[in-house]
Amino acid sequence: MDIMSSIVNFAKKVRNKGLYGSCTVIGNKALNTPYNALISIRLRRKLHTYGIRLSENGNINEIRESTLNYIESMRIKESPYGQYKYSQTQTEPVLYAAIYAALTRHLYRDLDELSGKQREEWIDYIQSHQTDDGLFKDKLIENEIASTADWWGWRHLTLHAIMALTALDANAEKKFKFLEPFKDQKFVVEWLESRNWGNDPAGVSNEIQNYATLLQYARDFQSEEWAGDAVKWILNWLDETQDPETGLWGNRFDTPYFLSIGVQTGYHLWLLYFYDKRPIKYTDKIVDSVLATQNTLGGFGVTPNSSACEDIDSVDPLVRLYFYPEYRREIIKGALEKALPWILTNMNEDGGFVFRRLDSFKYGHEKMYSKAEESAMFPMWFRTLTLAYIAKVLPDSMVGKFNWEILECPGLQFWRT
Repeated sequence: MDIMSSIVNFAKKVRNKGLYGSCTVIGNKALNTPYNALISIRLRRKLHTYGIRLSENGNINEIRESTLNYIESMRIKESPYGQYKYSQTQTEPVLYAAIYAALTRHLYRDLDELSGKQREEWIDYIQSHQTDDGLFKDKLIENEIASTADWWGWRHLTLHAIMALTALDANAEKKFKFLEPFKDQKFVVEWLESRNWGNDPAGVSNEIQNYATLLQYARDFQSEEWAGDAVKWILNWLDETQDPETGLWGNRFDTPYFLSIGVQTGYHLWLLYFYDKRPIKYTDKIVDSVLATQNTLGGFGVTPNSSACEDIDSVDPLVRLYFYPEYRREIIKGALEKALPWILTNMNEDGGFVFRRLDSFKYGHEKMYSKAEESAMFPMWFRTLTLAYIAKVLPDSMVGKFNWEILECPGLQFWRT
């Protein structure tokens, strides 16, 4: 099989398997030196002609306007306000897209432009998806994994819904009944111990993040005091199982691929600590581990075309730990200076961003599919959030010249020091 055929087959696998299945594909492909060499040549050219130029001479206000225009192009105009499709390939609105629009517009301080009627319609649209057990569910993307997966699906969607509602100055109307088993400490410990840490630590961390973040929300926004105890039990258990040599969770970090998976796992869990301002163990080891995931193009994936997830999973902890007791601060700053042009290389002329350069991507459901090189709402939000975090460490950079707005809510889009 020639190299181009291999690339085509790889793209097909990513489209069919979605995010979690793609991780396995990427892990196998990471060993394919000809594949990496070929895409590295193509991407390095784009990095130098677009990403570096934009990071050095670009205007963040122009990027803001372009991205906001992209978001508006995804809005379903004939429907009540706040309904968005996922990509230009799609035709129907999905709740995930409405959430990504709200979160990105909040970052860019654009939600203040809403009329009262627009805000109310947007909130009503999101709230209409909450079921009696507390979960947010979208019938348009219901499938066999929606209730079982945690990298996508109902629990993951619910975590993102609470952030979007907070951005729109609203709260979830119903309490999270599905969290009630976490009132029992014995259940919590046995649940944590029974997760599939050996084969899927990243998936497990997504699961823990979904439950624990919603417990934090129940504690802080719904006056559920018992939820605070559950969060403490979870973090206590994580303290005891964290690897002291790497600062990560899991049992294997001896290759670039497994180290990357370890850092992605850590990202989901460290956010729980950062939100509660709880001390994190082995921060020096964490910094070492995360820095080691950066590739030659400035991204943080094993393959040169690192994804929106891989990039923010390393950028976020580097930014937050930069402000901890000083350790390798200049190295962290240099890594973020190198990362900025790469993040911008993933921006398209329409103002949106791609999940992974050169590849199509199906995020859990066909209605959340984007073609190769096509912008989509999820990476648009995640890569914009990455820019906002980089600005914290690089205030004199192009992205540092904008006054980003950050949520005060558990999840992925908060800032606490």
